[in-house]
Amino acid sequence: MPEQNTLQKRLESITLAVFDVDGILTNGQLLFLADGTEVKQFNTLDGLGIKLLMQAGIETAIITGRSSLQVKKRSDSLGINFLYQGREDKLNALKEIWESTSHSAETTAYIGDDYPDLSAIKHCAFGASVPNGHEFVKEHADWCTIRKGGEGAGREFCEFILNAQGKLQHIQETYL
Repeated sequence: MPEQNTLQKRLESITLAVFDVDGILTNGQLLFLADGTEVKQFNTLDGLGIKLLMQAGIETAIITGRSSLQVKKRSDSLGINFLYQGREDKLNALKEIWESTSHSAETTAYIGDDYPDLSAIKHCAFGASVPNGHEFVKEHADWCTIRKGGEGAGREFCEFILNAQGKLQHIQETYL
């Protein structure tokens, strides 16, 4: 894990926050109904955190290995800027975003929990994981949330970035 001063400096430059879905925005369990329909459960804490990032001028992306209509609907409802589904090659998907925008590795934060996320975590300015993530991934992350995936870890990630950029307190005060 990097020193706090180094981490703080990297977080100040973040303009893009990227989320994996299964294990980060959900608890990672897959539920299928008898007719084959996949069901995902999202946490509203994460949704507001994502909206707060965007209100603070930080764009957002989802890159997930699975494809799901539910993820599309969740992404649309939150106004996510970039959605990449069915992409196990997370770093390549990130590079596509970087090539088509002003974002770069130096301005991107990524949160993921398993091997397919590892190269993205390592190449971004700030790479995070969750307590229920794979141990090897957590070892290579810059930071690990306290909350588990699907239980508000995404919100914690969002607020960690906003706090480092000096924006969180102002946002919180608007709710008083």
